[in-house]
Amino acid sequence: MYGALGGPRLLLRRLREVMAEPVSPQARLDKIVVHIAANMVAEVCSVYILRADGRLELYATEGLNRDAVHRTTMRASEGLVGLIAETAEPLALADAQTHPAFSYRPETGEEIYSSFLGVPILRGGNTLGVLDVQNRARRVYTDEEIEALQTTAMLLAEMIASGDLQSLAVEPGADIALGRPRSLAGVALSEGVGLGHVVLHEPRIVVKQLIAEDLKHELERLDKAIGEMREGLDALIERGKLEPGEHRDVLETFRMVAHDRGWLRRLREAVATGLTAEAAVERVQNDARAKLQRHPEPSMRERLHDLDDLANRLLHQLTGQSYVAAHDELPANAIVVARAMGPAALLEYDRSKLRGLVLEDVGGGSHVAIVARALGIAAAGDVANVLDFVEPGDAIIVDGVTGDVHVRPAPDIEHAYAEKARLRAKRQEQYHRLRDVPSVTRDGVEVELHLNAGLLVDLHHLEETGARSVGLFRTELQFMLASRFPKTGEQERLYRAALDLAGERPITFRTLDIGSDKILPYMTQVEEENPALGWRAIRIGLDRPGLLRTQLRGLLRAGAGRDLRIMFPMIASLRELEEARAILDLELAQLERHGRAPPASLKIGIMIEVPSLLFEIEHICAAVDFVSVGSNDLLQYFYAVDRDNKRVSRRFDPLSPPFLRALKRVVDAARASRTALTLCGEIGGSPLEALALLGIGYRSLSMSATAIGPVKAMVVATDLRLARSFVMARLDEKSSALDLRAELAAFAEEHGVPL
Repeated sequence: MYGALGGPRLLLRRLREVMAEPVSPQARLDKIVVHIAANMVAEVCSVYILRADGRLELYATEGLNRDAVHRTTMRASEGLVGLIAETAEPLALADAQTHPAFSYRPETGEEIYSSFLGVPILRGGNTLGVLDVQNRARRVYTDEEIEALQTTAMLLAEMIASGDLQSLAVEPGADIALGRPRSLAGVALSEGVGLGHVVLHEPRIVVKQLIAEDLKHELERLDKAIGEMREGLDALIERGKLEPGEHRDVLETFRMVAHDRGWLRRLREAVATGLTAEAAVERVQNDARAKLQRHPEPSMRERLHDLDDLANRLLHQLTGQSYVAAHDELPANAIVVARAMGPAALLEYDRSKLRGLVLEDVGGGSHVAIVARALGIAAAGDVANVLDFVEPGDAIIVDGVTGDVHVRPAPDIEHAYAEKARLRAKRQEQYHRLRDVPSVTRDGVEVELHLNAGLLVDLHHLEETGARSVGLFRTELQFMLASRFPKTGEQERLYRAALDLAGERPITFRTLDIGSDKILPYMTQVEEENPALGWRAIRIGLDRPGLLRTQLRGLLRAGAGRDLRIMFPMIASLRELEEARAILDLELAQLERHGRAPPASLKIGIMIEVPSLLFEIEHICAAVDFVSVGSNDLLQYFYAVDRDNKRVSRRFDPLSPPFLRALKRVVDAARASRTALTLCGEIGGSPLEALALLGIGYRSLSMSATAIGPVKAMVVATDLRLARSFVMARLDEKSSALDLRAELAAFAEEHGVPL
């Protein structure tokens, strides 16, 4: 009935004017339905909004009984309106009352109307409500009218999302669904409690201009943006120079979708209905999200991420806006929310304003998690679909201990977490008072506690925690944050700065540990069937000795006249250790030839991460100055379990007797050869697991800064003689039903050991 495209264009302009008028939200909504009915030549126009309790409520109407407003409600699957809300698809009927889903509501007075057209009000694929029109005469609504009503619904989605209508809820618990509290479960990445407001790492584009002035121009803009986006993706993939956090297979998927004819056709068809290029992208993505979210196949629902990211890239290409948040505009108490993120991106945020991090697709083993721990911010990962439920500025809480995330929390939840944050701060103060207390058990056994680091910002924690030394300095983080391979001089300056900051405390530098999940953005990624067991760490260094020599040269120069400790990762055999030592000897000889001062002392060690070393551990210990157990990788290789695979990562417990017996084997060999031994995996930073490690003979543990206080509190409260007797007795048991974790926790409680 529009006749010409000018109808919807004029309607949208008029509705924009109405939305800007200084009237109450109800008066504004009442005016909107009057204008829609007049423009659609309809006798009825109604707006139903989805409430937090899952019911649809009539919020405004032109043509039905006005007394039914805020009185008529229905389930989200009830009646024609409920059917539209449930399926998220438009419905056009010439004779609505003959449809099997029709539900008669006498208070509305709708029995005199025959034809019906309704469309979902969508935002991000989520149904916010339903917009419908009705006529007495039996009438077939045209595709143009359906499209026009869908476009109008996009404007209503903006109004609902703004929160203006929240004040219209008349019953307790009848708040609008979009603004209702949400509790989401994830995995803990970095301990702490963060209370603040949402900042999207990749800000959404708010499409304000819906109706096109010039269709030809909009199609040209769309085609140009698609072409530029394709070229950018092609260049990224072909150069192999990926942004931090991006992976080749993800970009390949983006490229495939960007060339999908069906997707491109839908975009052009949307523009042809009179939308701007931006509005067309939003319309197509809303429809796609609505369908895929409701698809029974999980694999289809997983495609949402790819489509979301691609649509977001295209919108940023169209508008020319930055693809990441403006770091200089960060609000106080910011909680950054993102699909995924590389460590470099996190470091760009103002630490003084950053309170937390929430990620959809990142697990605890990622390097952004390591950076979050270094910065001391609460972080949670693997929080499914969190981006579907948040808006910029929303109140949000991230629990870095449990991995739980609360969006728009209820007052009682917010109060409970504020109290939790207060108690945590109090505990941290108690741990701080332990800083200068010797790390000695009740029966006089010293336990050395060291700091894991990878960034210069980590080293400030040495003084705060009273750590004995830096037991592990992950040198690869510098490489991951750089845009190109750091030169010898750049590496030398970093290592010298680290040594300066550490002062008298030693630093154990681990050589470059890249490969698997640690991808350098400027190196061509090697496609492997199983990267965790592939070309990584020392294997790259031995195959590309120039890389390893450059790093060793920087370390030796920085360590001139100082005590220097260098550790090789991922050593799998004595032969590999000898090859690495030979490369180091070449650099030492070159240092002497050039008349450069050598380190005052040089100690060489390895990380024990590969189970093969357990079977030549005596020879290994005799060949090095120290060994350090990398329990994270050792555990996953020991049990052949991917620690980042949620289906299997929790299947095996680091406190299982077989694994503890393997760790005990290292203790016995190191003690026999009088080789210094440290454990620097995550289990060393957990008081319960650390208690078990003390029981099997470990006396040196390296961990994150936040773990040192709790572990020291455990150490000073422990009678090691009793703990050792308890743990060793359990390891001698033959029963497969042994639950050492539960029994050790009970032992700690009985003996007053804090965990």
